[in-house]
Amino acid sequence: MTIKELEKKITADVAVELADEFDRNFERKAFFTEKWPTTKINNSKGSLLSRTGNLRRSIKYSISDGMIKFSSSLPYASIHNQGGTITVTAKMKSYFWAMYYKAMGGITTKKDGSQSKSKKNVNLSTEAEKWKGLALMKIGHKIKVEKRQIIGGHPEVTKVVKGVVESNVKKFSEELMAQFKR
Repeated sequence: MTIKELEKKITADVAVELADEFDRNFERKAFFTEKWPTTKINNSKGSLLSRTGNLRRSIKYSISDGMIKFSSSLPYASIHNQGGTITVTAKMKSYFWAMYYKAMGGITTKKDGSQSKSKKNVNLSTEAEKWKGLALMKIGHKIKVEKRQIIGGHPEVTKVVKGVVESNVKKFSEELMAQFKR
């Protein structure tokens, strides 16, 4: 193995290891040891970044000129990773109303027409109220999105890179020593 081959192997191994670690952030609901902030309103479909799994599946990496680049094709990936604000648009309001009516449609009633007090109804009511509150926001209103980092620099990233480099260099030096012993 040449030095150039060693460099390529290290880069590929680091990319795979980091992709696994970044994926585990979804299971940890944290950026390594830094817990993600909770949402103000609980959702019956799970934690914010894991409800559909689309964001988790969208994170890919590419290697070019010895550099590893992680990215996502989803437009909302960077706002979650970095935090920030988004502006309410007419299209968003339409979506919020649609989600409100969808949540309300699942609510069951008693024979007299009043809502039943089942756990499912209570959860749906809470969810419906959340959507209604969002739908009633004025166009142009700013919504703060808390930072829930998925990828980026962290001491754990450094530890992973160091481990992969040391392991590969050790194997390389053992192979090199074996060749000299012949």
